[in-house]
Amino acid sequence: MKQLYLKYSPYYRDNFSLAYPVVISQLGHTLVALSDSLIIGHTGKVPLAAVSLGNSLFSIFMVTGIGMSYGLTPLIAQENGRGNKSSIGHLLSHSLIINMTVGILLSMVIYWGSGHMNLLDQEPDVVEQARPFLRYLGFSFIPLMLFLTFKQFAEGLGFTRQAMNISIIGNIINIVIGISLVYGLFGLPRMGVVGVGIATFTDRLLMGITMMIYVLRSPRFKDYLRSFGFGNIQFANIKKILGIGTPVALQYIFEVSAFSGAAIMVGWMGAAELAAHQIALSLAAMTYMMASGISAAAGIKSGNNFGKKDFRGLRMSAIASYHMVLVLMGVTALLFMFGNHLLPMLYIQDQQVVSIAARLLIIAAFFQLFDGTQVVGLGVLRGLGDVKVPTIITLLAYWVMGIPLGYFLGITMGYGVEGIWWALLLGLLTASVLLFIRFHTRTKKLELEADI
Repeated sequence: MKQLYLKYSPYYRDNFSLAYPVVISQLGHTLVALSDSLIIGHTGKVPLAAVSLGNSLFSIFMVTGIGMSYGLTPLIAQENGRGNKSSIGHLLSHSLIINMTVGILLSMVIYWGSGHMNLLDQEPDVVEQARPFLRYLGFSFIPLMLFLTFKQFAEGLGFTRQAMNISIIGNIINIVIGISLVYGLFGLPRMGVVGVGIATFTDRLLMGITMMIYVLRSPRFKDYLRSFGFGNIQFANIKKILGIGTPVALQYIFEVSAFSGAAIMVGWMGAAELAAHQIALSLAAMTYMMASGISAAAGIKSGNNFGKKDFRGLRMSAIASYHMVLVLMGVTALLFMFGNHLLPMLYIQDQQVVSIAARLLIIAAFFQLFDGTQVVGLGVLRGLGDVKVPTIITLLAYWVMGIPLGYFLGITMGYGVEGIWWALLLGLLTASVLLFIRFHTRTKKLELEADI
């Protein structure tokens, strides 16, 4: 163990310094949903189920935006590795156009979809409260895409701390406004579920504007932004960014939509089951976003090393990222296992909901390692520009295996919400193994070709 640590210790240090701000920044996206659930949970299981439904549906759009924004990061990391500053500003211009277009279009889709939530066969009182909440989340999507564009630009160049700081402040603002509006503090009206929607929109609007101002005014980006502008838009650059961003978005969509699809199936069982699903899922999503922070850093390092043609360093750095995520997710697995009854009580005191959520957290503890390793595998391969095969892997793991098996175990066989979660665990296991095989074969091949 000591020899292993000494072998990879330089990579641990480099990766950690780059990863921990990204982890906290990524965690910020999930903490918004988590704080929404914590704030509203003590008002009853129907409002909590409404927030669960709204966040489950919005999460599909959110990860689509995150995935599209990731089309910029490996390209910037690769160009930075080659020392090509002139193309970096051009990439940002094109990414901003793509991301804001996506933000506006999907915001309109969310608003339209909120009017048809009754088609999901959920409890009517849950849908009634979820509809206005989802609409506010939809409005927040546009400033979220603005934030992500400039965040991925800065992180692609290795500057990760500012987005972390903005995310921390944004979450504090979200909590303060959310509590004030939900419970009617400081003379404000008591708004319930709508209050957390307004808080989330306000938080993301301020974060987007602040991140944009930071990047455009910071002296450290001056040399990179000389070519930033909209007077020389080229389809080739748009195609290049979409060539990575679209498959990455699909990877996120396939995984997160599987959990959202699971939420819809759980909703057929009742409000208590859906509320418990939301509790366990929000905790699992929090650890997933922490792992995705390590994944994002791994993608940046892989792209940078790929641009420099340092394939041995690329492989060593990637393996170090695997080690880091295994340690992180091992700790969270133990936390879920030993805190499975205590953690749900932070959300709600309803014993039926707590009991169901406690059983789900045991399953979540089992899939922590697989969830962490699969997302790191995706990040490393993304840095290489290898996105098509991993997209197929995620489709097979979650929608060919996970969801159909979840329906069979949970609905057909009558194992309920636990049957659905065991099926999702098998999907994560499949993705983890196949992505590691892909990483191993691709990086070994690059390393061997460099030695010839």
